[in-house]
Amino acid sequence: MGNKPLKIAKALRQVNMWVHPEGLVTGSIFVTIGEDDGSREDPSYVLNDTSPFLVLQREKPDELRFYNRASIVRVEYEGSKPDDSKYTTLPCIAHLMDGSVIDGEIIEVLPNDRSRLYDYLNQGQERFVRLHTTADQVCMINKSYIIQVTSNLSSQRV
Repeated sequence: MGNKPLKIAKALRQVNMWVHPEGLVTGSIFVTIGEDDGSREDPSYVLNDTSPFLVLQREKPDELRFYNRASIVRVEYEGSKPDDSKYTTLPCIAHLMDGSVIDGEIIEVLPNDRSRLYDYLNQGQERFVRLHTTADQVCMINKSYIIQVTSNLSSQRV
């Protein structure tokens, strides 16, 4: 078996999470650390995991909480926009059930024949949609809490 431990290296990543019906919860989620380069997993992978619960480390009070992903409305964290030409940018505005209106850009690698906003929103495998709200802020929105999404560019293919 070698000398490698069976543990997966994890790090804490600070997030602001809105949970129904609790409201805003601040804490950190556990992300995987790359073995070779020490890179950290993006929180979007943790949120879109298929297991029903995720772990959140609170500071005040100091405790671990296990949140049902279905009850998480949205999660915000620091993250930069990708600037590679292989990404498709879809500017949009998401209107949520709690009255929130979130303006941002979906920036993802999408196939040419499935690169419309409609196509991205209807991808069935991911529970959360990633919106870049500023140059260094990401908002992951639970699709179940979205009422509507509108394009904020009239020339964009929807």
